[in-house]
Amino acid sequence: MFREDFVWGVASSAYQVEGKDPADGAGKSVWDTFTEEGGIEDHTDAYVSCDHMHRYKDDYKMMRLLGVKAYRFSLNWARLLPEGTGRVNEKGVSLYRDMILEMKKNGITPYITMYHWELPQALQDRGGWLNEEIIEWFGEYAKVVAENFSDLCEYFITLNEPQCFVGLGYLRGIHAPGKKLPLKDTFQITHNALRAHGQAVINLRKYAKQPVQIGYAPTCGMAYPASNDPADVEAARRVLFSFYNPIEDWTWNVAWFSDPVFLGKYPEEGLARFKDYLPEITKEDMELIAQPLDFMGQNIYNGYVVRAGADGEPAFVDRPAGFPKTAAGWPVTPECLYWGVKFLYERYRKPLYITENGMSCHDIVSGDGRVHDPNRITFLDKYLSALQCAADDGADVRGYFEWTFLDNFEWSKGYTERFGLVYVDFQTQRRIAKDSAYWYQKVMETNGEVLSVNQKEKPILFLNPVFKQMIWGGERLGTDWPYQIPGEGTGECWAVSAHPNGDCTVKEGVYAGKTLSQLWQEEPELFGSTGLDRFPLLTKIIDAKTDLSIQVHPDDAYAGTHENGSLGKTECWYILDCEADSTLVIGHKAKDKEELTAMIKEGRWGEFIRELPVKKGDFIQIDPGTVHAIKGGIMLLETQQNSDITYRVYDYDRLTDGKPRQLHVEQSIDVITVPAKPAAECVKAAADLPKDQKNLLISCPYYKVWKIDVAKQISFSQEHPFLIMSVTAGEGLINGQMIQKGDHFILPCGYGEVELQGEMELIAASI
Repeated sequence: MFREDFVWGVASSAYQVEGKDPADGAGKSVWDTFTEEGGIEDHTDAYVSCDHMHRYKDDYKMMRLLGVKAYRFSLNWARLLPEGTGRVNEKGVSLYRDMILEMKKNGITPYITMYHWELPQALQDRGGWLNEEIIEWFGEYAKVVAENFSDLCEYFITLNEPQCFVGLGYLRGIHAPGKKLPLKDTFQITHNALRAHGQAVINLRKYAKQPVQIGYAPTCGMAYPASNDPADVEAARRVLFSFYNPIEDWTWNVAWFSDPVFLGKYPEEGLARFKDYLPEITKEDMELIAQPLDFMGQNIYNGYVVRAGADGEPAFVDRPAGFPKTAAGWPVTPECLYWGVKFLYERYRKPLYITENGMSCHDIVSGDGRVHDPNRITFLDKYLSALQCAADDGADVRGYFEWTFLDNFEWSKGYTERFGLVYVDFQTQRRIAKDSAYWYQKVMETNGEVLSVNQKEKPILFLNPVFKQMIWGGERLGTDWPYQIPGEGTGECWAVSAHPNGDCTVKEGVYAGKTLSQLWQEEPELFGSTGLDRFPLLTKIIDAKTDLSIQVHPDDAYAGTHENGSLGKTECWYILDCEADSTLVIGHKAKDKEELTAMIKEGRWGEFIRELPVKKGDFIQIDPGTVHAIKGGIMLLETQQNSDITYRVYDYDRLTDGKPRQLHVEQSIDVITVPAKPAAECVKAAADLPKDQKNLLISCPYYKVWKIDVAKQISFSQEHPFLIMSVTAGEGLINGQMIQKGDHFILPCGYGEVELQGEMELIAASI
């Protein structure tokens, strides 16, 4: 989890949420002009937007109800100073003071951003950020902010994302004020903005009515390494603070906008690369820019992968086909919130706040009147988990502001993007908290404890079977089932096994490649933390081309004494396929131990063996002490204790490598139950059980086994320590994942709701 005083909040900007009012006294901003000139993708404007300026009291109540404790918001420069300098609009002051008071009334700590791109149009008419006088203009604005709000607010941020308002507003022209200026001008604008930041810091501290905390909130995509290899890590670090973008997109970098502020100098690499475009940079300029700050803000949404190239230079790694993206088309890269934060803190050594992070989704109101946004929940969970890991590894991370609380006017995209935790119907101004808002509330309430990084992942564990070639085995596991068998005579598929003689591995996911026995030891909570010393069950599919030996299994007590502490063996069979006149050996005909011993030692097998007719779909429980044998032509699924102890009574005098197979006559006589269970109690018909429900076949001290015939759909909650499932026929879906005949998997403890649909037969087992 995060530090105890971690700040959890949401963020917004004035222009995107407030709206306008003819009587509010505000001046015009560059964004008002830009919208009037048709610069917005969907031809809309922000004159109403969320109408937050009239609805903020209810909005802050909603924040309180959803557990928000901190709110990063911006002041509209043009609302406070309609001409950018000079006359102060007292209506604007009153509005913002009342907003802050309402926040505090609702237990919300305000974080003020001075500039989130709301440049007064009057100042743009005088050259805007290209005019060096803006350093004094912004300083005057900071004085007004300090004088009017520092008694109510302790936390201030000067500039938000200078990379954006310079690069998008003055270089590419797709944001207000829509300029496409020469490169030299954009470097002058940046230098002016950084000096204005420094002057604002001076004036905020000079005129504040209490000690204040001041920061700065740049942005950029974060480079992260292709692997944990030190060479890849160093390559990513190098790229993040270097200048690999083409000159026409030069503003997308970290170092040019953060090194002067936090280190007091422009990076040498940038000075060399950009020398033809730079304004005069003086010692006094750098002293002004590098005013001491209390914290660093950073807006992070995504990143890109870098590895060490063969030539020693960093190499950019392409994203694979189908790489996840948000509704805005931005890549989903939670790694950026680990490596970006790690690299930033290592370089600048300032307490760090993530001042923006969030996701645009295709949100709609569902039939139940709610807005379900699982993609946003997954996105935030992965990103916040990465952020916690960065903090755990030493980065001084103080807080996180999710972008954003309300759906709003998304700059040049208009209303085509929805980033909010709260859905806004822009026609009626109705607010609906999305599922993600309630999820984020739990995150805040638990200080991150509910994040997946603090929970063991509990995915479906699909397993790779282990195959055994036997003297009596056949080929049907390769012809009738989708398995690559080792060859002829493959008699057993150990489908779910943690036994040393055949330990299955996990096919995919976070535990891919681990053996089941390894998982049992390392991740006991996946299996209900039973305290048992080994995984207790073993599931097999058996293909008997010819008869198996006449055999018997000991119970736990006998095996523990005579077989080096092994478990005994209780097992059960479900007949998958057989001929019409098939039989199994189940039990014997001896009346007492004396007769039993004589029959065995004298080889009177015809008198001794009891064969019972069976058909496809029958179920048989084989308790310890039960004489049994699978006959040729039968294929079955076996669920058993995790043991490989078998005592052969008789093997038809077969030879292996020219020698008879080992028999265990004395042990068999010791453990065979006399008399045998009545024949009528041995075989249970299970072919035609009710569809779309779990049908219990057996419950004994060692396991429970169910048969599930899915004809349409079945839902249930996985409440067992674990649940083994084997698809024995057909195909279908489990919680959206395709499964089919031959798949074997484990649903871990606490997996939750299970939805099966399709047309398939499954055998399930647990303890």
